[in-house]
Amino acid sequence: MGAEERLAALKLELPPAPKPVAVYVTALRVGEFLYVSGHGPLKSDGALILGKVGVDLDLEGGYAAARQTGLAMLATIKEHLGSLDKVVRLVKTLGLVNCPADYKDQPKVINGFSELMKDVFGEAGVGTRSAFGAGSLPSGMAVEVEAIFQVKD
Repeated sequence: MGAEERLAALKLELPPAPKPVAVYVTALRVGEFLYVSGHGPLKSDGALILGKVGVDLDLEGGYAAARQTGLAMLATIKEHLGSLDKVVRLVKTLGLVNCPADYKDQPKVINGFSELMKDVFGEAGVGTRSAFGAGSLPSGMAVEVEAIFQVKD
């Protein structure tokens, strides 16, 4: 089963692919790699999930924000490649969590993104990963994730 078929089977709705808010592109293909810029938890209505995890959002809210960030990233990948089936594998994820300095569950929050990638791409959706806390993120969003994917034509 391909990624497009899995996405449909999971009944997941992708938000509109986000547009750049500064001087950058949302995705750039170099050879067999697609570098995807930092994405936030963009919902289908265009709103972001805002707040500081551990203050405004609990762990489950942070996890949901990371999952929503994954959906936004999938929308960008699909727009850029034409199909999610062109993804060979997820290579690297960098996840940032808007949280207080003493928050310790960043990896559990970013699992919202990582588990979505595994659901959509299978074992090819499990790659290397880092998860960090950030004192603030653009627009006050709860989570930001960037990633590198290996792709094919």
